[in-house]
Amino acid sequence: MDKTIEQHGELFLIPTTLGDNEPLEVLPISIKRAIEDIDYYIVENEKSARRFIKKISPRKSQPNLHIEILNKYTEPQSIPAFLQPCFEGHKVAILSEAGCPGIADPGADVVRIAHEKNIRVVPLVGPSSIFLALMASGMNGQNFAFLGYLPIDTTDRKKAIKRMEKTSVDLKQSQICIETPYRNDKLLAEMLKSLANTTKLCVACDITLSTEYIATKSIADWKKTPLDLHKRPTIFIVQG
Repeated sequence: MDKTIEQHGELFLIPTTLGDNEPLEVLPISIKRAIEDIDYYIVENEKSARRFIKKISPRKSQPNLHIEILNKYTEPQSIPAFLQPCFEGHKVAILSEAGCPGIADPGADVVRIAHEKNIRVVPLVGPSSIFLALMASGMNGQNFAFLGYLPIDTTDRKKAIKRMEKTSVDLKQSQICIETPYRNDKLLAEMLKSLANTTKLCVACDITLSTEYIATKSIADWKKTPLDLHKRPTIFIVQG
């Protein structure tokens, strides 16, 4: 192993739950052990991060936590300083707001810098709604693409949906996307209008929660299926 990496503290990537369920129902005990051992955190929201830490490790001292905020308002030039504790021998953790750090998550910027600075990156096991949805979809798990959010503009979005369908056929590839939860119903309606009746669509929402719903149907069948996705975290997977 690189001796430079050995003498630094490590950067841990700590997944969280996908909703308000008991952490140890969906997270391995290694997450609890890591949190009990780490006092330096990089998070999107301090309040929810502290709440999660307290829930999974009630005896951990909250005043001893050092928390940096990483979200869309964070200045890029301030990010390298978040890793300074590693050079002082401390472990630092990126704690996701939901699911896995670095997957549809701003934590990837910190991870890239860690590699540039020869800091060892340690990913821990936890739930990813993207991969859980693909596992349960029955679609191609050998060849897939995650597209993130589709355009908001109606015309551009329709083109993106048609492009997903064409690419899935041409490459025999599952096409995965997400939407802001309050716009889910609108996206679903646009998919039903734009995709061919024979195209398959998987809708996976509230994954790991008691209200979990996952179904794969043809567009023709979806048109006959009433579904309310409003404010429910949802993954959409298209395969023509």
